[in-house]
Amino acid sequence: MLDKNQIAQRIAQELQNKWYVNLGIGIPTLVANYIPKGIDVEFQSENGLLGMGPFPIEGTEDADMINAGKQTVTILDGGSLFDSAMSFAMIRGQHVQLTVLGAMEVAQNGDIANWKIPGRMVKGMGGAMDLVASAENIIVAMMHTNKRGESKILKECSLPLTGVGCVKKIVTNLAVLDVRDNSFYLLERAPGVSVEEIQQATEGNLIVEGEIPEMKL
Repeated sequence: MLDKNQIAQRIAQELQNKWYVNLGIGIPTLVANYIPKGIDVEFQSENGLLGMGPFPIEGTEDADMINAGKQTVTILDGGSLFDSAMSFAMIRGQHVQLTVLGAMEVAQNGDIANWKIPGRMVKGMGGAMDLVASAENIIVAMMHTNKRGESKILKECSLPLTGVGCVKKIVTNLAVLDVRDNSFYLLERAPGVSVEEIQQATEGNLIVEGEIPEMKL
């Protein structure tokens, strides 16, 4: 199965030239480290950064240059900094071609829960609400099961929802899944992972059509 960096590496293969891409907190931030050769994209961070580069080399960090998850990042030549009002005008105005988010649960109809676990203190939903409401192309980066081995790819989400019917594709440590027709369609499996293992780890309706190839990283 894949580790977090490999999930990000696989998602990076979805990038298309000249796209503006928003990277959410967690695994999605790693995507900036794996831009395919020949692809020119602009990464947007909701705290007001366009032209975000990979994580800095240790010892070269600038404490004032951070992403939405408060991690130190770099800025590429031609990048720009601006306020949150401008950032969310980009997001709400649908000027971002791809949004990559982490999730705690995804349902087979495309619902996503990624902001709150009941009983735990949180500051609020943050920008995730705007991202899922405005984006037309959302890919989720997540682990297929929780620490207890229970599926996070579900018929219905049990946690408070962030967005309804918005997720298009999921990349987990086990598989790549399309979300459509109220089902999860298995597109690829992680190296060394069988279709049967993915079926056992998926609570939602999983459609398997033909021979399922292994991911190429």
